[in-house]
Amino acid sequence: MHQGIDYRDFVHWTHETGRVYGRRMPPVHTGAPVSTGASTPSSPQETPAPQAHAPGRPGYRRMSLALFAAGLATFALLYSTQALLPAVSEGFGVTAGQASWTVSAATGALALFVLPLSALSERFGRTRMMTVSMAVAVGVGLLVPFAPNLEWLVALRAVQGAAIAGIPASAMAYLAEEVRPKALVGAIGLFVAGNSIGGMSGRLVTGWAAQAWGWRAGLLAVGAMALACAAAFWVLLPRARFFRPASLDPRAVGAAVAGHLRDPLLLRLYGIGALFMTVFGAVYTVIGYRLADEFSLGQGAIGSIFLIYLVGTASSAAAGRLVARMGRRGALYLAVATTALGLLLSLAASVAAITAGLVLITAGFFAGHAVASAAVSRTAVSGRAQASALYQSAYYLGSSAGGTLGALAYHSGGWAATAGIALLAVLGVVSITLYGSHAARSERRLVAAR
Repeated sequence: MHQGIDYRDFVHWTHETGRVYGRRMPPVHTGAPVSTGASTPSSPQETPAPQAHAPGRPGYRRMSLALFAAGLATFALLYSTQALLPAVSEGFGVTAGQASWTVSAATGALALFVLPLSALSERFGRTRMMTVSMAVAVGVGLLVPFAPNLEWLVALRAVQGAAIAGIPASAMAYLAEEVRPKALVGAIGLFVAGNSIGGMSGRLVTGWAAQAWGWRAGLLAVGAMALACAAAFWVLLPRARFFRPASLDPRAVGAAVAGHLRDPLLLRLYGIGALFMTVFGAVYTVIGYRLADEFSLGQGAIGSIFLIYLVGTASSAAAGRLVARMGRRGALYLAVATTALGLLLSLAASVAAITAGLVLITAGFFAGHAVASAAVSRTAVSGRAQASALYQSAYYLGSSAGGTLGALAYHSGGWAATAGIALLAVLGVVSITLYGSHAARSERRLVAAR
């Protein structure tokens, strides 16, 4: 039995519309068609309920490709200025801390808007919210290259981040509703893998385009790439079959949010997501400055360093296997250890050592993020969009804080100071995970005693 779901939920079939509607059916675990007990007015045959997506079934591949494209466009747009920060600083005559706001404004706006937009997705649908959000984000992305000054660039990036906010939480809720529970970690891993490919390709495209034609051309190129991804998403995404519209009553939304914030496990997962992203935001916001200052690398070479994101693609896609083999906390410990080792290795004054460190940091981060975000979707048995939105809000607040703090630390103490900020965040993840392990053991002993 899937805890928290009422298996008396039902569907109706109408002769007039030929559509299934009504209360959301739970995902079908066995793969066998589920009989609803209802029949058509003109036929004694029963109409089978729709089945949840699973690997090997029709629609699963289309869904995976569509959300992979959405994840790619999301990260490509969200971090489109990150690899260009040295060029933006030079173009506008500003410091690293000031230029970093072109990243922090986008991630901060996403963190602020993800919860209200997730509430709208509960009423109007996951697919509609993702479609509209992507259209606005891509449209603004095509305007960003023409910002006349830093203030306009930061403002447009904030609007873009707010638009992007409608995608990640809605995507997580869509997957939780449409995919079999056993396949959920793998499906979310593919979405996160799209994030990593988007982050890599966006920075790679902007870096080489900027080196050839300037940073504005780099931003225009990533906007065109996101437009192509959006078109693929709109064509491929299967319609939602288990979505049930909910009320927009603020009290109901507030009650769902309050319930999630009272859940100790969800709170720990939100903290883990925020701290992991603090590490990632600090490292990748500052690394371009370090490579330019210490090793005199050009924009194309700095952009190429983001090919390391391919490692994140593999580690996030493998998260499901890690959880199956080691358990959720075991997978998190492995992700933390990998990230910490990468940070220590990055302290060396060698491009080869820095690159190896970034490989480990990226692998650990994406694995940890995939495990934590999938755990949120499985833990929340109601108000999944709000649960995912709270995770995304914490996650991107961590990104915004990491980018700003990392840049300030680099300005005052160099890369060692930035790595120190990141290691403190890693220590926070370890503390939360250890506390969760202790709480789980205490609960098991209490249950055994009873």
